[in-house]
Amino acid sequence: PQYRGVKVYGGQFVTAGSIIVRQVGETITAGRGVGIAKDYSLFALVDGVVTYGYKTRTKKKVSVEAAPAPSA
Repeated sequence: PQYRGVKVYGGQFVTAGSIIVRQVGETITAGRGVGIAKDYSLFALVDGVVTYGYKTRTKKKVSVEAAPAPSA
């Protein structure tokens, strides 16, 4: 199995290099602070909070906003 899908949801904190979405094709596009791998996986380029928005009616856009680390 390839375990595709959303790994981190909106409002969750991620560290740089974390996988956010595994997908086939560019269903969800990369926004600010998000990189795209050659297999179209999306990963965080910076530490921050994940936000999802709509690019068009059918395509979502994910971005990672740089934020301070949550205190324990």
